[in-house]
Amino acid sequence: MACKILCLSLLLLLYLLLRSFEETGGSAIAGEHRIRGTNQIRTPRFKAIKQNEEKNNQFSVTPRRKKPNDRPELWPHWHKGLLPYAGHPGLLTATVTPGVNLGMNEYLVDVLIGTPPKRRSLILDTGSDLTWIQCAPCRDCFDQREPYFDPRRSNSFQNISCHDTRCRLVKSPPDLSRPCDANDSTQTCPYYYNYGDSSHTTGDFAAETFTFNLTSATGNSEFVRVKNLIFGCGHRNRVNFRGASGMLGLGRGPLSFSTQLQYLYGNAFSYCLVDSNAGRNATSKLVFGSSRNLSGHRPMNFTSFVTKRPNLDETFYYLQIESVSVGGEVLTIPKETWEVSPDGSGGTVIDSGATLSFFIEPAYEIIREAFAKKVRGYPVVEDERFDLCYRASGKEELDMPEFRIAFDDGAEWNFPAENVFMRFEPEGIVCLAILRIDNDWFSIIGNYQQKNFHVLYDRGESRLGFTTMRCADV
Repeated sequence: MACKILCLSLLLLLYLLLRSFEETGGSAIAGEHRIRGTNQIRTPRFKAIKQNEEKNNQFSVTPRRKKPNDRPELWPHWHKGLLPYAGHPGLLTATVTPGVNLGMNEYLVDVLIGTPPKRRSLILDTGSDLTWIQCAPCRDCFDQREPYFDPRRSNSFQNISCHDTRCRLVKSPPDLSRPCDANDSTQTCPYYYNYGDSSHTTGDFAAETFTFNLTSATGNSEFVRVKNLIFGCGHRNRVNFRGASGMLGLGRGPLSFSTQLQYLYGNAFSYCLVDSNAGRNATSKLVFGSSRNLSGHRPMNFTSFVTKRPNLDETFYYLQIESVSVGGEVLTIPKETWEVSPDGSGGTVIDSGATLSFFIEPAYEIIREAFAKKVRGYPVVEDERFDLCYRASGKEELDMPEFRIAFDDGAEWNFPAENVFMRFEPEGIVCLAILRIDNDWFSIIGNYQQKNFHVLYDRGESRLGFTTMRCADV
């Protein structure tokens, strides 16, 4: 009798464990545990700036150098089934706010997800593809302002099965206790998306309805629902965004939000990033579709994306730099510095999820020395966070050299001093908002340099547009 009772108890325990595993969508990673001190984990970053971030945990980049993906190009074959909503001509818009109020230097996009729609704040990131949100039950998650998104309370949430061809767009988590079976239409597709510093998100790959504000050509506005957008419902997220609920991936790959929306609202999107000093309530817009109104009909400068070259990562928006100037002086930098090498390193990308700009050597040292030579009238001060800082107490406007990037097709991007030097109060110091990056990576134009510019990613024409704009007025 005692043996029977023991056997029944073990069977009951096994049943409860299996049920708990199924409730997580089969996405649990064996042996995973909660990390202590998650406030030390920031937005994915390069090892080159790890030391700087440990000293001052607020400057982040989101370069995600992923290994070449051997999955097939599935997007053209299933986009119609993915987006059954028959859209109307117009622009989809979402509100963008600086994350400075949350102690972060990324920009946040308000999205409405699920049915009924729930508002969540996601980091605006053109340097990654997957959009993901922290979901309940959250097994290993960072703190956020809003409640975790609960898919069980959404009438439109749909898990993607392992049998679904869309499951082939994502990697499965390592050490799964139950591998994803492509022949099983009942098993939920688990995803694993990792970043450059080994931080990652894991959960269930799913489809959901997102609600946007649609502005027609006549100026009328209404809310519309876009069904079956794919995203990650994250249950274990080894990153820390200090209040954000996840990531809005706007890269070039098939998982990207911009890729999914291109068949409805045009293959372009744009944003205008407000200065973090514009006020606590300052906001601007992220727009899917091409709009001249955002820039106030100002003429835009355009430079082509680098696309038809080997060893390019499909996620990133590469730009071809010809030269850079400091204070009007064209710097002598070897041309090969701006080229993508056979191993995939080098070149330059634009990334809204990276706070600062980063340059590989010898470009960085030449740029830093040029600023050090041309800045006059400001005492040099030491700062452990940056390589070049000055005392600027009591000076409201900075008299600093401008920074200019010239592209190989003739376009030029001129950055004013306030986009090049970062001010710290009440210390009264300003620092060059450009840092060094390891040469096995690539150079990055970050969001600090992009503030108060209307930036247009014209994916259909494979080009980047930019023009000055007071973004707080948009």
